Amino acid sequence: MIHALTPHDWVSFTDTDGDVWLFDATFLCSRWTCIFARGCRGVLDADATDLQQGCCSYGAHFADPDDHGRVQAAIERLSAGQWQFKAEAHRLGGPITRNDEGDWTTRLVDGACILLNRPDFPAGGGCALHSAALEAGERPLDWKPEVCWQLPLRLTVTEDENGRTTRTLREWQRPDWGDGGSEFHWWCTESHEAFVGDRPVYEELADEIVELVGTEPYQWFVDHIRSRPKSQILAHPARRHRR
Repeated sequence: MIHALTPHDWVSFTDTDGDVWLFDATFLCSRWTCIFARGCRGVLDADATDLQQGCCSYGAHFADPDDHGRVQAAIERLSAGQWQFKAEAHRLGGPITRNDEGDWTTRLVDGACILLNRPDFPAGGGCALHSAALEAGERPLDWKPEVCWQLPLRLTVTEDENGRTTRTLREWQRPDWGDGGSEFHWWCTESHEAFVGDRPVYEELADEIVELVGTEPYQWFVDHIRSRPKSQILAHPARRHRR
């Protein structure tokens, strides 16, 4: 496991309103990539590689009513050939439910999100929304719950006593999941196994980053990073501390 006190390079910009944008250059310039069904061990308390559930074992919580409504509309576009549990969702009263805390979440079926097609499904395993969006020539981030398409990116917003806002874009870490994160057997941004992409995160996840921070801040970061020698960017801890 990577220790919390590991150095990262950060790049910051101050916009015309005096607000600060802070980017984790070490992660955004790394070659992290999603390795779902390609060695991902999942987020259970033991190695779950064979289950091919990725980070879908606990279902998705919705950020707000707009998130809920957008995903519900996308779900209604899914056919039985695209979604393994379409009939099961109908039998259960829908794929989205309230949990014990009153939050809207996707249902769980057989130990994972009801929208996750299992490896034995004829159309293939993986998120039904993700694959159907690609089939329709659309962006998966426009179909999936916010928490799903944002991973492993995390945008935090803080405000100081003078009303100055700092927006920080960084990697999603175990503590961001709350107490449950400490129980994960494995987390992808800690493992060198996930740092095998063909291009840096800021290019691979450009759509997602723009959706989170906007076009202008994203372009500030890209222009700055491309003007710097690659050797000046501190390598990601997962690459420096291979297990």
